[in-house]
Amino acid sequence: MPHPYTQAIRAREQGEEGIRLQKVLAQAGFGSRRKCEQIITQGRVEVDGKLVTTLGSRVDPSHQQIRVDGSRIHLNDKHVTLALNKPRKVLSTMDDPKGRFTLRDIIGDRYERVFHMGRLDYDSEGLILMTDDGELAQHVMHPRYEVEKTYIATLSGHIGGNVCRRLVTQGVELDDGLIRLDHCAIIDHNREHTIVKVVLHSGKNRIVRRIFGAIGYPVTRLVRTQIGPIRLGEIRPGSYRVLSAAEIKALDKEVGL
Repeated sequence: MPHPYTQAIRAREQGEEGIRLQKVLAQAGFGSRRKCEQIITQGRVEVDGKLVTTLGSRVDPSHQQIRVDGSRIHLNDKHVTLALNKPRKVLSTMDDPKGRFTLRDIIGDRYERVFHMGRLDYDSEGLILMTDDGELAQHVMHPRYEVEKTYIATLSGHIGGNVCRRLVTQGVELDDGLIRLDHCAIIDHNREHTIVKVVLHSGKNRIVRRIFGAIGYPVTRLVRTQIGPIRLGEIRPGSYRVLSAAEIKALDKEVGL
């Protein structure tokens, strides 16, 4: 049997660069080498969009995109993605020349390259996702991938279920076109206010406020509670948490990564 050093020299001479694919999958948490070999031979792995079923194939995970069952893998990913609960009167930006509170005041200087994926207006509250993963951010914000967003809106006035149904089935015409809600449900109401849960894909500026304002029910409070599979949960206003690997995987899948 050839000495390992001899094998290394021979591999270099034959142009065998990179890491064996099954080793990369094992390092990414897909199980033992044997299990990862089965994943490859079952036709579940793509490298740069091409199906790979040959054991021993070598890859460069720092430059090549590797997917298992359609979802990209993360190998000791140095990227960080945060879920933040933005309070009212905080700007969805990292800096403000007027000295108003921004997202930077919440996360501090620990994550220098992190930026927000989408915005909430100054008077709205709730979930904002932040990351230093440019590819993820591009997919989350791009209209093509239509990530669902869920809001709890407090409206001025009492509305009935027929209004919610009409916003889902017929929509409302705004200055920039017709918009429909994916879901609308009344949570609570009294003579002065109605609390509704709404779900929609649109990421247009102030879209929920504009929808209900157009039909005569101004929004007095707006909280975003979910973006795709990521929920606001128990994050306190003005606080944040780092997303888990499972949450990142679910978000990747949601936006086609």
